Amino acid sequence: MSDLHEWLSLLLRWTHAITGIMWIGQTYLFNWMEKAFDPPRDAAAKPNIAGELWMVHGGGFYLVEKQKWPEVMPRVLHWFKWEAMLTWLSGFFLLALTYWAGAPLLDYGADLPRWKAVLISAGALVGAVGAYRTIWRTPLGRTDASGGIAWCLFLLAAGWALMRVLSDRAAYLHVGAMMGTVMMTNVWMTIIPNQKKIMALAEAKGPPRPELALEAKRCSKHNTLMSMPLLFLMLSTHYPAITFGGPHPLLLLAVLLPLGAYAAHLIREHA
Repeated sequence: MSDLHEWLSLLLRWTHAITGIMWIGQTYLFNWMEKAFDPPRDAAAKPNIAGELWMVHGGGFYLVEKQKWPEVMPRVLHWFKWEAMLTWLSGFFLLALTYWAGAPLLDYGADLPRWKAVLISAGALVGAVGAYRTIWRTPLGRTDASGGIAWCLFLLAAGWALMRVLSDRAAYLHVGAMMGTVMMTNVWMTIIPNQKKIMALAEAKGPPRPELALEAKRCSKHNTLMSMPLLFLMLSTHYPAITFGGPHPLLLLAVLLPLGAYAAHLIREHA
């Protein structure tokens, strides 16, 4: 039975790592492309082209054009959504296998029943999605700065609360899982639906709705900024002496959340 547990854990970690690399890699690529586009050489002849980008890779040369609004319906359109879902699903099952069915969820000798701890764990993931979407629908979400600060404070408050009921190791991991869940729902609840609405409007010859693209772009940016602190929190369980097991785990979390987001910002804007 222990061998089965180990094999399942290995398979899930392997899947999680590969799909995560694919998802985050694509996120960074498309965010880089957004700032790398140059104005088209013949702008008058291409009024719907917002920018063009020449790239070379593996001996091939590629010309990418960014349309302001889809004009020609493609035969094949690549949506880039399953990497996000598979990354989240493999991470969710790994969390359940390691924490819900394993020892690290609660401190040794904790009075809280395991079933209640599991409910808190699942509720934290759902609650994070609700909190994130609420923040960006309030006046706080009108600017990246105020919305980002509010979201960071929520994550710190959630980390503090989780440390009171779960083990510090589980609390750290769950703050990362909360961000990962929000990132996945950004793809499936905002980015992809908005893109499908844009395609439907274009096919129906309806008026452009740039706010749909702007909302999807904002969520993609948020996913990029959350990726670095998320990766740190996922790796923190391997370094207990200086992370969740250190003298000030909440203070470290307060430093690393904005620092990781800023590192992602630097990569996004200057790489």
